[in-house]
Amino acid sequence: MRFSYTHHMPYTGIDKAGQDWPVSNKQFDPKKGAKLFNHYLEDKIAAEDAGFDWIGCNEHHMSPYGLMPNPNLVGAVIANRTKSAGILQSGVIVPLVNPIRLAEEYAMLDVMSNGRLVAGFMRGIPHEYVAYNISPDESYERMEEAIDLIKKCWSEPEPFGWEGKFYQYRAVSIWPKPVQKPMPRIVMSASSERSARIAAKHHAIAGILALTNMENGKTAINRYKKYANDFGWNPTSLDILVGMPCCVAPTYEEAKKVLQSGQEYFFGVLGGGIRTAQKLVVQKSRYYSSQEEANKLKVKAVNERMGQKGMSFDERVEAGLILCGTPEMVIEQIEKAHKELGHGRMNITLKVGNIPDELVSRSMNYLKEIVFPAVKNLGEELDPAPAQAAE
Repeated sequence: MRFSYTHHMPYTGIDKAGQDWPVSNKQFDPKKGAKLFNHYLEDKIAAEDAGFDWIGCNEHHMSPYGLMPNPNLVGAVIANRTKSAGILQSGVIVPLVNPIRLAEEYAMLDVMSNGRLVAGFMRGIPHEYVAYNISPDESYERMEEAIDLIKKCWSEPEPFGWEGKFYQYRAVSIWPKPVQKPMPRIVMSASSERSARIAAKHHAIAGILALTNMENGKTAINRYKKYANDFGWNPTSLDILVGMPCCVAPTYEEAKKVLQSGQEYFFGVLGGGIRTAQKLVVQKSRYYSSQEEANKLKVKAVNERMGQKGMSFDERVEAGLILCGTPEMVIEQIEKAHKELGHGRMNITLKVGNIPDELVSRSMNYLKEIVFPAVKNLGEELDPAPAQAAE
């Protein structure tokens, strides 16, 4: 089992719940922001010593939810101050950026880290498109064309031209080129039918990063494996990345209190603006043929994205959607999730909402000293047999 560490770098200096999007930035205190950035960078860098294989950065806009509108800036700092951990750029939103620029920046990170980049190609949360005034209806097409272009930038040894639907360039020849050959490993979301097919097509690691229940997770993974088989290859356990929040403490009661409080702050304060923005996007999207369908999918999309499924905290833990409890309990939870899903990578979030930083560090230390050594060999027995088609 391999572990990645994602820290969203939230702004925790506000307490007003249910704010509309975009959240007013008059609440941002630059001095507090500077302290948060410095501390969060140190926290990310400490993840390498704690035994995490990858350190993740992701992109969000116009919200205290995350302070990384350009995660590659953060990734550059991490690359410079770490030695072995992979630099997981797990949230650059491909349809929102210039693909040539992204190819160049990712290549820079790979060179700066001497070949440690893990290139995340993400489609993003719908409200990010409102921030950049780009239609979410075009997101899949933009993403597919952009990925093809980026891969050509990395692999083509001579200048080339590009005439696509969304992108046109007379001549392209990026400097630098990545260290990794033929190119850095790619990570993509595989939660939906179309995203699973795209991920499998590009031999990408499949990210199931918003696990709503085990059955949906298994369906998504089997669907990805089936598409991979269709494209002529068999994923292994290390091609599947499952994400979960985590809190480790001396007792389950304490871990629950800490993580539940952090989630309440995340959903109620940091997530309020995101929910209002997503309602706006889904209501107006051309994806949906009727207002009734839009309303149904609006509720489903917002609830699933923000994790509000009507389950109690204890029920989520019991269902295997959260890592929470003593080190021994978390070991059992990881083993149980692996038995259900067959994944070989886990993306762990310890800084959920406003969980105090000292408790984040405590969880990290428990993972380093007790949890990781107990599960490090988990999954090595898996044989990548052909997948069954998802129903």
